[in-house]
Amino acid sequence: MTSRADVCVLACAEAFRGDGEILAAGIGGAVTVLAARLARLTFEPGLLTHDGVCLLTGDVPALGRPPEVVEGWLPFRDHLWLVLNGRRHVMLGASQIDRHGNTNISCIGDWARPKAQLLGVRGAPGNTRCDPTSYWIPRHTPRVFVPRVDMVSGIGTDQGARDLRRVVTNLAVLDFDTPDGSMRLASTHPGVSVADVVAATGFELTVPAEVPVTRGPTAAELDVLDRLDPGRAREREVAA
Repeated sequence: MTSRADVCVLACAEAFRGDGEILAAGIGGAVTVLAARLARLTFEPGLLTHDGVCLLTGDVPALGRPPEVVEGWLPFRDHLWLVLNGRRHVMLGASQIDRHGNTNISCIGDWARPKAQLLGVRGAPGNTRCDPTSYWIPRHTPRVFVPRVDMVSGIGTDQGARDLRRVVTNLAVLDFDTPDGSMRLASTHPGVSVADVVAATGFELTVPAEVPVTRGPTAAELDVLDRLDPGRAREREVAA
């Protein structure tokens, strides 16, 4: 039986469709790493994947397993070269995101006296300015999808983002395929209504007249996913 987590991994993998020979980087959890590896093993075989540290992998190992085939060494300086030259598609997380895809991973509350300190901007400015960027947000709530982020860490379509592809959440897939680059509801996951997504979003979404259901994995894709994640770590990451 296909689970919500299976649907989410596949929806994230679809973000890499058509990328060709660039580095696919999933950051911050099992779902994004699985998405890059699933895409490479199915519909996007030209993708480059890495071990999460400094090795380009010739094979595609299961989560937690080292690669058996190493294609190259990827020190940090070379990783940065890929970023600055648009040769990486990264899938990031966000503590806040607004309708134009500006994201915050730095602080919650007023900058002068924030309620919480988070990660800082990290590589978000360079990623969003130079490379295709997508987001995986495991809990779709109005606290995350906000009218205005408290600090811009990753830039959105209104501030010069190069190529914001999609935002995948535990409820839906969203993109920026609108005249003003604002967020649009692209599909809802099985069992989720449009009203559910609208209620969980703290700003006005563009909602098409017809909203499709996010596709589930084929039997072949599900078999690959189970081999990549035999312990089903993906289930622990996706909010019910």
